[in-house]
Amino acid sequence: MDGWSNFRFQKWLVGITILLFAGKVFAWYLTGSVAILTDALESIVNVIAGFIGLYSLYLSSLPRDVNHPYGHGKVEFLSASVEGALMIIAGFLISYEAIDNFVHPHQIKSLDIGIAITILAGAVNFVMGILAVRKGKRSNSLALVASGKHLKTDTYTTAAIAIGLVAIHFTGIMWIDAIIALAMALMVIYTGYKVLRSSVAGIMDEADEELMEKVIDLLETRRRATWIDLHNLRIIKYGPTLHLDCHLTVPWYLNVHEAHREVDELDKLVKENFGESVEMFVHTDGCLDFSCAICSVADCKVRKSATERRIKWTVRNVSSNSKHRSETND
Repeated sequence: MDGWSNFRFQKWLVGITILLFAGKVFAWYLTGSVAILTDALESIVNVIAGFIGLYSLYLSSLPRDVNHPYGHGKVEFLSASVEGALMIIAGFLISYEAIDNFVHPHQIKSLDIGIAITILAGAVNFVMGILAVRKGKRSNSLALVASGKHLKTDTYTTAAIAIGLVAIHFTGIMWIDAIIALAMALMVIYTGYKVLRSSVAGIMDEADEELMEKVIDLLETRRRATWIDLHNLRIIKYGPTLHLDCHLTVPWYLNVHEAHREVDELDKLVKENFGESVEMFVHTDGCLDFSCAICSVADCKVRKSATERRIKWTVRNVSSNSKHRSETND
């Protein structure tokens, strides 16, 4: 469900970026400002990246099949990496235009209209960028987050350009145009690098420590006494879907149905807080004699020793594969 919702939202983004690009080109035609030209160049990247993101969201929303048993969500990482690379290329193109204009300055005209169009475009970009990032984070869509960050960066560059045009209007100092364009180019390059870095991390299944902390904090806070231990926790993102697997230690005397109910409770807790797009694969381990030292079950009739301590679940100890908590130094 989230996949198709993200796809529809991205279609709106693409349509709006096309209109904004047309407006910026018109503003550049009227003013001749290289700063506005650089803004228009970045908008070309927005349009191209928007279509790439749209296609990737379409693919990621397709159901899993024989060839893609985990779905098609990984394509979003590829989409985001292309968008990050395009932002970096645009930043270097903007830098070239800015330096060339600094060496060969030219007259700027119709500043009042140019300023009005620039401010309007920036406001629309900012609103759409915030909405895209929020929706992307809510549905774990890197493609939407990347698009939103790109639009927000475009807003900052547009705002700086508008300030520069106002300064030129009142001072008549034309080289301000080139300086602002160069500063904005560096910001675009830096943001492109961050988007590219994030997408490569996703392709390489790099651990998302912030997400891990949120999940583990939830499980620690709502922990049941029968959840004696949790280890080997892994979280992998496939577009809007999160795949979570772990080992859960429960009392050894629970039958299969009782152990399964513990897993159902764990699954229910995670999905209530992180959405239905979470897929969980939980392996249950029966407790052993050494588990008594960390067990909180009060009415256990087969306990071999008293409870010595309660181990607080953290990213460090839950993501490890050790089942022998009482024999390790946490």
